[in-house]
Amino acid sequence: MLNIGLLGAGRIGNVHARAITSNPGSILVAVSDVNIDAAAKLAAQYGTEARSSDAIINDPAIDAVLIATSTDTHSDLMEAATNAGKAVLCEKPVDLSLERARACQVIVANTGKPVMIGFNRRFDPNFAALKVAADRGDIGKTELLSITSFDPAPPPVSYIKVSGGLFRDMMIHDFDMACWIFGSAPETVTATGSSIVDPEIGAAGDVDTAVVTLKFADGRIAVIKNSRRAVYGYDQRIELLGSEGLLSAGNILENTVTKSTKDGVTGAKPEFFFLERYMRAYSIEWSAFVEALTAGSALPVSLADGVNALALAEAATRSLKSGQTVRLADIF
Repeated sequence: MLNIGLLGAGRIGNVHARAITSNPGSILVAVSDVNIDAAAKLAAQYGTEARSSDAIINDPAIDAVLIATSTDTHSDLMEAATNAGKAVLCEKPVDLSLERARACQVIVANTGKPVMIGFNRRFDPNFAALKVAADRGDIGKTELLSITSFDPAPPPVSYIKVSGGLFRDMMIHDFDMACWIFGSAPETVTATGSSIVDPEIGAAGDVDTAVVTLKFADGRIAVIKNSRRAVYGYDQRIELLGSEGLLSAGNILENTVTKSTKDGVTGAKPEFFFLERYMRAYSIEWSAFVEALTAGSALPVSLADGVNALALAEAATRSLKSGQTVRLADIF
C-alpha cells in the first residue's frame, strides 16, 4: 500500500484524487494547494489532511507524490520530491521551458527516483488497443498517422497567457502519442497555425488552430490537427495507415443510440469535455503507476518522454514563427 501526497487541488487535482482513492494499492494521505480553501475542501471530501507542499514532500511516511499544480512549478516540485526520496507522477508538460526541463531531467536522474509524466491518452483503452494492433503487425508496416484533437471551446484568454501556448499546452499530448505509436521521435517538424476562433488568442501571441507534420527517419509521416473549437463536442480520433490496412480509433459518444428514418441516420455527439472522455484513462494511468512502483518495474511513461514531447512543442513553435521546417536535432 502506497502513501500518496497530492500537490494541487484544482480541476485536474480532483480527477487524480478520485483515481488515488479508488485504487486498492494507494492511500491519499494529504493534499496541498496555493488556494488553502481548495486544498481543505478536497481533503475533507476524501477524509484526509490539507498540508503545505513542503510538508508533504518532506514527510518520510509518504512514498510518492502526484503533481497537479501549475506548469511553472512542475520542475521545482519534481526536483524537491525526488531529492526527498519520493517517486513522482507529474502532469504534463514538464515545464514551459525546454532548457529548464532538461536541467530537471539531469537533477532527477541523479536522485535515482522514478518519475512518470502524465500523458493519460496512452492509457485510453481504444488508443492502447490501436497501439497493440500496430505493434503486432496487423496492418503491416505503419506509414501514415493522422491525429485529430479538437476542444469543444477555447479556454479563457487569461489561461492562454500562462499556458505556454497551444503546442505546449494542448498538442503536447499528440506529440507524445505520435512518438509512442511510431516508437521513435521524428527528424523534422513543420507547423502552420492561425488565430481564427478567437482574435484575443491571437492578440495574446498564440494560435487556436494548427496543423503540424512530423517526418520520421524512415520516411513515415504523422499529421496532427488541433483546434480550440469543435461545437459538437470533444473530438479525439486517430487513424493509422499501413502497408496492409488501416487502424482507426474513433470518438466516445454520449450514447450509442442511432435514429434511422427516411430523412437520414442520426446519432449522439462525442462526449463534451476531456474530464468525461478520459476519466477511465486517468484511472488506468494511476493503476499503471502504482503497479510499477509496487513491482519495482520501469514506469510506462518516463521523464525523458515528457522532455521529448516538449522539444517537439518547441520545434513546432519555431517552425510556426519562421515558416520553415525545423530539425529536431537542431534544438534537442
